[in-house]
Amino acid sequence: MERYNQFRDRGSGIAPFLPAPLTPVPTWCPLPLRALLFIFRLPFLIFAFVAYFAVLQWLPIGSLGKKAALWCILAVPSIWWVDLQVEGVRKGQLSKQKSRLPGPGSVIAASFTSPIDALYLAAIFDPIFTASYAETKKVEHISLFEAIVRAFDLPETHYEPRPGAQLVTIEELQRKYPGRPIAVFPECTTSNGHGVLPLSASLTTFLSSSKIFPISIRYQPEDVVTPLPGHYINFLWALLSRPTHCIFVRIAEPIGALGGRPLVHEKAETSTIQTNHFDLMNEVSPPEGGRAKKVKIDLSPSEKNLVDAVGEALARMGRVRRVGLGVYDKEVFLYHWNKLHRE
Repeated sequence: MERYNQFRDRGSGIAPFLPAPLTPVPTWCPLPLRALLFIFRLPFLIFAFVAYFAVLQWLPIGSLGKKAALWCILAVPSIWWVDLQVEGVRKGQLSKQKSRLPGPGSVIAASFTSPIDALYLAAIFDPIFTASYAETKKVEHISLFEAIVRAFDLPETHYEPRPGAQLVTIEELQRKYPGRPIAVFPECTTSNGHGVLPLSASLTTFLSSSKIFPISIRYQPEDVVTPLPGHYINFLWALLSRPTHCIFVRIAEPIGALGGRPLVHEKAETSTIQTNHFDLMNEVSPPEGGRAKKVKIDLSPSEKNLVDAVGEALARMGRVRRVGLGVYDKEVFLYHWNKLHRE
């Protein structure tokens, strides 16, 4: 992988867009047994998925009914064990510390590595899902299905909204849906989970009286992360052919608005090189014949502190480091990756 050294973060050496290394399969689960598991589980997963998104989500079964249906989907690939830890709360004391969990009106700032991220958050917190973009402070209200599919999308769709997209601030969604938390994936695009990408300025538009809960979600084995777009078959094989999967969820202490109500000013210009929004860590050439839209988002010190606080919390909870490679860098990486694999 030396040829991709330009896509390693200069400060840490982390390459956040390379596929996760394959985890060895237990010797008692050889390839024929894995194939049998895949063939057996696939029809059940399709049935559960279609049943929920085509029928159950439209029925008046309440939040608990929908959560139960989502857990049935998670049960098909044997995602049974979830290791949940909350920062500052001892094991066994969580029932006495409900305020340390996301609730109505709060904001969930979650890591973004896999389609399972959105499915798990929906099964636990039933939030309103949003799509964040690298070039704007506003978000797009999306469905759970769109949040799942977004983990397979090209990074171009994560850099700027599609034409006609209805953009709002997080505060507007909080006022519109006061009884549910708002889920944000501030990294904008997926990574392999080995680092925290630069965060979107959309985090600065939340209601100043509410709290942001950074949540790191990791998987063991790592085969189910999707840093490369469009790899549906590989993901399904990794998901369904292994005996079981574990989720490690870490919730950081809630973060409030630092220094009052956030305000963001955007300035756009064109450039053939895109640098990261908050930390200038790397420069790479864009795809041939392409030009990138470079957006500078000027943040006040309190806004910068807020974004940094969330980024540091995600890195601390995931036991990784923040990196300077963002959405545009992933787009350039994929250009070179696809070019190499076509040769």
